[in-house]
Amino acid sequence: MPVTSELPGRICGFCKAGPFPSTPGLKRHIKQVPACRHAAQNETQEYLDNIWTQLEELDDDSEVPPIATSTDEGPIDDGDEAVRNDEYIQPFHAQYDAGACWVPPDGQLPKFHEIRQRQGENLYAPFQGKDDWDLGKWLVKTVGQKQTEVFLKLPVIDALPTQGCQWTCEIIDVQGDKRNEDGTLVSPEKLELWKRDPVEGVKELLGNEMLRESLVYAPERVYADSAGTQRKYSQMWMADWWWDMQTKLPVGSTIAPVILSSDKTHLSQFGGDKSAWPVYMTLGNIDKVKRRQPNAHATILLAYLPVPKLDTFSDKTRSKRGHDLFHFCMRRVLQSLVKAGNEGVSIVCADGFMRHVFPILAAYVADYPEQCLVACCKESRCPRCRVEHDRRGDMLESMPRIQHQAEVILWHKQTGRRVPRFNEDGMCPVFQPFWKHLPHTDIFNCFTPDILHQLHKGVFKDHLVEWCTSMAGVEEIDARFQSIPDFPGLKHFSKGISFVSQWTGREHKEMQRVFVGLLVTAVQPAVLRASVAVVNFIYYAQLHVHTSATIEALHTALVTFHENKDVFIQAGIRDDFNFPKLHSMVHYYDAIKTHGSLDGYNSESPERLHIDFAKDAYRASNKRDFVAQMTIWLSRQEAIARFSDYLDWHNRFHMPTSTAVDSEDYDAPSLDLSDMSSGSVSASTHLVAKHPGYPHLHVDTIALDFHASQFLPALQAFIRCKCRPSQKPIVPNEFDRFNAYKILAIRLPNSPASGRYDEIARVRATRLVPGKTGHSDSSAVFDTVLVKVDGVLNSATSGTPLEGLQVAQVRLIFDIPEHLRQPQIPHRLAYIEWFTQFRGPHPDSRLYSVKHASRNRCPAVEVIPVERIARSCHLIPHFNTHCPRSWTSQDVLEVAETFYYNPYISLSEFC
Repeated sequence: MPVTSELPGRICGFCKAGPFPSTPGLKRHIKQVPACRHAAQNETQEYLDNIWTQLEELDDDSEVPPIATSTDEGPIDDGDEAVRNDEYIQPFHAQYDAGACWVPPDGQLPKFHEIRQRQGENLYAPFQGKDDWDLGKWLVKTVGQKQTEVFLKLPVIDALPTQGCQWTCEIIDVQGDKRNEDGTLVSPEKLELWKRDPVEGVKELLGNEMLRESLVYAPERVYADSAGTQRKYSQMWMADWWWDMQTKLPVGSTIAPVILSSDKTHLSQFGGDKSAWPVYMTLGNIDKVKRRQPNAHATILLAYLPVPKLDTFSDKTRSKRGHDLFHFCMRRVLQSLVKAGNEGVSIVCADGFMRHVFPILAAYVADYPEQCLVACCKESRCPRCRVEHDRRGDMLESMPRIQHQAEVILWHKQTGRRVPRFNEDGMCPVFQPFWKHLPHTDIFNCFTPDILHQLHKGVFKDHLVEWCTSMAGVEEIDARFQSIPDFPGLKHFSKGISFVSQWTGREHKEMQRVFVGLLVTAVQPAVLRASVAVVNFIYYAQLHVHTSATIEALHTALVTFHENKDVFIQAGIRDDFNFPKLHSMVHYYDAIKTHGSLDGYNSESPERLHIDFAKDAYRASNKRDFVAQMTIWLSRQEAIARFSDYLDWHNRFHMPTSTAVDSEDYDAPSLDLSDMSSGSVSASTHLVAKHPGYPHLHVDTIALDFHASQFLPALQAFIRCKCRPSQKPIVPNEFDRFNAYKILAIRLPNSPASGRYDEIARVRATRLVPGKTGHSDSSAVFDTVLVKVDGVLNSATSGTPLEGLQVAQVRLIFDIPEHLRQPQIPHRLAYIEWFTQFRGPHPDSRLYSVKHASRNRCPAVEVIPVERIARSCHLIPHFNTHCPRSWTSQDVLEVAETFYYNPYISLSEFC
């Protein structure tokens, strides 16, 4: 398998380090060494700033030679270092020159450079200065539109140089087939289609300097090993669609994979029928993490489709005409993509170079009904394949739908021919689908899985949970949910799940975190195996970085479910499995390989965008002719946000630090640990509060309040163990006082597969707090953790992520008093109670089990340095056949005998 070409003797031009064996190795060095990274950024920026001066010196008739770049020798990119480390990259075939670029002719500038030239001395023009700008920005963001217009005389906002794509409105007359009493047709319904030019949107996204470090212009294949056996799938440019499409275009082309999403949403909260139908657009060139950040402006609102009543149509024709209207509107919205996709368009990109870009529809994110609407098929059929409607519950690899074939079938149907395939494929008579003339597009391959509606809400909550509850009993399942031990961030269903009145995606995910563990002994083994398979499939589907192995594991989980699913029919729970959400799971395997990991296409992102692009905009209007007002409000919001981006860009590259202007920071917020300290060499990993939550504790108080009856002898043993046999260390006694902490914060290693970066795990050791009059007590909390154990062999976990780890419960996090401290003794410690080594795994749930460890009929305890604590963990009790009704979430860790280690508590634990 070819990997990145190697050129020997690569020396860093900034610090002279090296030689490095390959160009990626040199690039990683520059990214990871701050001095080299800053020098590279400054050199690149200085070069771009000088390009325009150099162009002016060229003779008017001279031809500007193109400056070609390649995927392994482009400008230095300070991207996500954690994701790129230890990867083997195969760039696209060199003869295609994918992503080729050249210096723009005629002095064309990137947007922000152009603004900088026009602004002159007043950085804040058209505002008088910084104070006016701050006031205008605050008014537009927080005050109603009408009041802001009165105060500012808003041509000031509309004159900002960062205006985005312009809105246009088309009036559509929809003539129905209903007639008045006199026989005349009912007056047509007038509808408004508000839209923007998608090609201008592509230019805006590719030219956004704030996205410069998140843009990629050529496909590549990434491997986890040098032999090329473990392919990685994450970003769209790592997957097969882009790689295959690049071979179909002219040499030197740059693909802009267009990702559309649409979803109808209600605008009125407590009544009324006001709705909007936004269409969003983003590009696969943009890093998916950046695409998911609403305030990164990596997604633009492309259109508001009309939401018609269609009351001028009879019941017989209303549905068909609604389909026709949708496709007509989408055809009008996307019409400029036809020419651009065929011929390409030259665009000045964020890095300052020009490229010949082909915007091609690559993905369409929508829920199942809207996928069927786009695909022109009935909702009883699959929008991706030709599976028969009564075979959707089988593990079948049906023939895919093919766009060219669908076009021919619809044309034959339109001309009155007898077309058996039309009914066999469950098609709807939409004879002019919007995707008919879009070049290089296969609409059926564009549909991406919808994890939220298909898995979390559909297969899991609406089906699997209902089936298992019917078999185990509502009361039993509720009791088990009530008895689940606490864990930081875990939602506790204090009344079970049968009393939850309003379900959201969060509740579904919270149930998945504990569902497997609480099913053990509650259902038959085959039911448990089927349930484990579904939950495993959901967790694998959510991975942010896939490998060939994880995709196969996802496929294996689906096969395992189908092998065990008949138990639900035998129990009388189901008659069949012929429903679309289960069938959709068949397509996840191929979708990941063609488009990358599915977190980049989750329908949760459009639903989050509804808040900014629909609901907030509607609330800013006067509720009459609201769509026109919404477009104006949104245009001003975008202009303000882009101008803030411009100021931030100017701040970083063109002003001294001491005189930098204030601007909004659109980076994701980081956790504030300023009130934490470590007091040890592990300052970057294990942290506690600067001031102890429990100062000057007596030994008796520790024993009583923290259930640490062996605290003093355990601490004495620890200190003696750390000293040489010839030493006689000073050991603590019952008169010493100890400072203790409520929480230990642990910085966890980055986990690209789960999307976890800079995550902090919290370990709590808090005593009971009596409640005030009329309020209940706050229960004591002693979290369970995984502790590093050296020299302890356990065949059950050998070769797994649990190797070298053992479960313990933290009773106290404390410091050794200063008069007892010695250089060789760590002074920040934890008093723990051990659990036994992992056993198992369970034959059906595949969960490892543990028990409370004992020594001389007492709990096995030890004092350890906090650095030995790897991370927090979650245990689920073994409930036997029935959950004792006396068990509670607060005391179950004390009263239960056997527990299961829960790998589903987080995606990072699972993978």
